[in-house]
Amino acid sequence: MLNADTIKIIPEWKELLKAEFEKPYFTSIKSHYLEAKKQGAPIYPPGKLTFNALNLTPPAKINVVILGQDPYHGSFLRDGVEIPQAMGLSFSVPRSIPIPPSLKNIYKELHRSLGIIAPNHGDLSAWCERGVLLLNAIFSVEKGKAGSHAYFGWENFSDAIIKIISRECEHIVFMLWGNYAKKKIPLIDQSKHAIITAPHPSPLAQGFVGSGVFLKAQEALQSFGKAPLDWSLPQ
Repeated sequence: MLNADTIKIIPEWKELLKAEFEKPYFTSIKSHYLEAKKQGAPIYPPGKLTFNALNLTPPAKINVVILGQDPYHGSFLRDGVEIPQAMGLSFSVPRSIPIPPSLKNIYKELHRSLGIIAPNHGDLSAWCERGVLLLNAIFSVEKGKAGSHAYFGWENFSDAIIKIISRECEHIVFMLWGNYAKKKIPLIDQSKHAIITAPHPSPLAQGFVGSGVFLKAQEALQSFGKAPLDWSLPQ
């Protein structure tokens, strides 16, 4: 699956990331990933969704980047079928499972600042189609073990993606929530992009609800001469 020749990434990203696939760190990622597969423990998200964020949002369509850290490592049973929370998009979960606490706070802030009614699900795919790159810094995790694939080298890859976006794109709004995400600020050219920071939306943190991040994003997009983003989600 993690083979530079057969990797499931759309051509636009595949071309931009071609040099990264040839670097030693990506060879290390492949080795770690394939060894983890051999061990037999479930890996989330499912293989076909590993690069879902990139495949749903081509580089030319990006308006906003929302950075997460680690994929969700849990799952839920529905009609006897185990459904992973992780779907390759930061903060997003499939429609058929409960909305995680962090996403509930994201919805609260959307409603507080923009009056948008929260949907009855946690699938954020519609945002991707409108130019929101929902990027996790780490692309895989072992079921039930948060951060278990942090040593694979994924952060080298996601850092490269951020730097490529900063270099190749114009007027992008980077949403960096929590101290981990804020560490990525040096990767971004602030002379041509906007950076909006806030506490992490987790209930364990304080201050995300009331931070005004979505209103600030709209203002930043407008300052770049872009249309405000439609943050609503279908029920």
